[in-house]
Formats: sequence, structure tokens, C-alpha cells
Amino acid sequence: MLKTRCVEAGVTTAGGHLWPAKFLVGGRWVAPLSAAPWSAEPLARSTPEILRLLRGDFFCLPFGGNAAEHGGERHPVHGETANRRWTCEASDNPAAMHFSLKTRARGGRVDKWISLVEGHPAIYQRHVISGMSGRMPLGYHAMLHLPAQGSARISTSRFVRGQVFPGAFENPAQGGYSCLKPGAKFSSLKNVPRSDGGRADLSVYPSREGFEDLVMLVSDDAPAFAWTAAVVAEEGWIWFSLKDPRVLRSTIFWMSNGGRHYAPWNSRHRRVIGLEDVTAFFHFGHAESVRPNALSRAGIPTCATLDPSRPLAVSSIMAVAPAPKGFDEVRDIRAVKNGVELVARSGKSVGVRLDPGFLTNSSPVGGSGGIK
Repeated sequence: MLKTRCVEAGVTTAGGHLWPAKFLVGGRWVAPLSAAPWSAEPLARSTPEILRLLRGDFFCLPFGGNAAEHGGERHPVHGETANRRWTCEASDNPAAMHFSLKTRARGGRVDKWISLVEGHPAIYQRHVISGMSGRMPLGYHAMLHLPAQGSARISTSRFVRGQVFPGAFENPAQGGYSCLKPGAKFSSLKNVPRSDGGRADLSVYPSREGFEDLVMLVSDDAPAFAWTAAVVAEEGWIWFSLKDPRVLRSTIFWMSNGGRHYAPWNSRHRRVIGLEDVTAFFHFGHAESVRPNALSRAGIPTCATLDPSRPLAVSSIMAVAPAPKGFDEVRDIRAVKNGVELVARSGKSVGVRLDPGFLTNSSPVGGSGGIK
């Protein structure tokens, strides 16, 4: 476990899932990340490893379902990085851990650094991919579990394209149900087409009980960083994540609210939202992301190009801040001296100490993975 006075975090050796994660807000600990309700239950042998482990946040290489073989490769759901056992390289620093995984695919290696900084209510993650060549989708898979009472107001930095998953996300014949119109495009989270002809407001969650849906937002890649935020006003906290939109081009919303009636879900995975920063073609996986697709034809990257001579650093910052009274929805997150400022649509603001420069400081030196 990693500990500072305001954050505690752990990592599972199996799958490298960031779990648990707790943040001190207003004198009490907040644990916003989700763990599957079956995590302590015996499951059928046929259950994919990723479902046995499902919790917190994890790095996916390649990101997605990976059902189709491509180039002689077939990857597990969300890749080896989310399923296999990692080796702990260093854990003697109470605020930093280093893990590694030698991949079977392409003979590469992924190094994982998870770090905390005293006084920063944030968890810094960096994954460095080395020794691999070719194209591959990738991303982070953070999952929030919203409190039994109240809801979150969800917002993001500017996106240039929003689209509902372009296919049948769930199959009613198999006990799965979706609400949104497949393939529908949208420019606002507050106005997304439903299959029944109505409109859905994705800026409020949980909602649409009994359904599973997935959308993808392509981030504007001009700013220094892009962000996603969830304000839980009833409990007085704001979860947010920061990314470099030139490395992680899009953000997927996976809204899981009891729409899967088959095992092990059994309609009990509820009030969970995945806020997943990726470079991928939705959650299809390796084959569909590297082949020409609707997004890549529009000039939007859906995979990274790996070069064995140039390791790729993929970084993310997750943080939790107090929500002042009247702080309704994050309108902007901007860099300020010694951190960032979160600005609400109501005009309220809150400052947070952290280092946004971590996202573009790609040198994974020392136990902290390059954090200043």
C-alpha cells in the first residue's frame, strides 16, 4: 500500500489493478472506485480473468474485447496487462511502487509506476511500453461506483466528436439491454439520442436503470491536457482525471446500471460508470482498432504505433477534491501555480495541488516515475 496524509492506494499483483484508492476529503475518507460485487465469490472456470479481477482502474494493452484475431495475434479482453501477474520491482518507498510485465505478445515489456506526492490529493500513474513494434490500441479503465443516495454530474473538456457505440452493445436474447441509439452522434452530453426516439442526458449519473450503454468522446487535442470530472454534491467531493490528449485521444463512458442479466453480472452491477481514457476504436479491440475504421478514416487515431527503439510513456492523473457548497458541475479545469483550478458552471471554484506537467514529462526516472 502507498500512503500519504491525504491518499492511500494499492495495486493488485494479478492484473495490476489500482485498488483500493482512498482520498481524505473534509476530514473523512472517500473511496470512489468500483469493485465488482462478485469479487469474493467462486466463479465458473470459463469466467475470463478480467471479470474475476474487475475493480478500480487498470491499464489495457490492447484495449477492448479483442474477440477477433489479427496478424496471428489473439489477446485476452483488455490485454495481458489487465489479466496477467505483474512483478513488483520496487515497493520500499511508501509513496511509490514499480511493477513490470514481460508480454508474450511481440516480446515486449510494460513498466508500471504508481506514485503519490505528499500534499497532493492525487494518484499518478505511468505505464512505459518498450521493446514492442506495430500498432495497438491502449488506455486506462477507471470505474466509479456512485453512492446509493444522490448522483454525479459528469463533464469533460471540449470534445470534437461524440458517438454512441456503433452496434448492438447488448443482446436482449442473451439477457443484456441497452438504451441509447446505436451509432448516434452528438455534440453535447445533455442531448444524446435514445433507441426509443427520446433523448438522454449523460451528464447525470446514475440514470437509465436497467441498461448498459457505451459512448466515446474524441477529445480536442489542442490544450495541454484534457479532463473528465464527476461532482457528487450530496457527499461533497469531486473526482477528476487528467490526460495528454495527444497520447490518449478519446474517453469512453461505460454506463453500467443493471442491464446485464447473465452471469456473473446477474443485474447487480449497478451505479457504476467507466470513465476510460483511451486511444482505440470504441471497445472493439486490437483488430478493429488497427484496421481502417470510421474514426481513423476521419483522421482520428484509434491506435498507437509502437517503436522498440522509442519507449512510449502513457500517463494519467486521478484526483479527488472537496466540492464547496453550490459547486454544481465542472465547467473547466485549468493549470495554475502549484496545481489546477476547478471552475463550476455556478462560478464556484476550488484549487487543487498537483503536477499537471507529469503528463508530458515522459522520463520514468526514480521510484516516483518522474514526478517532480
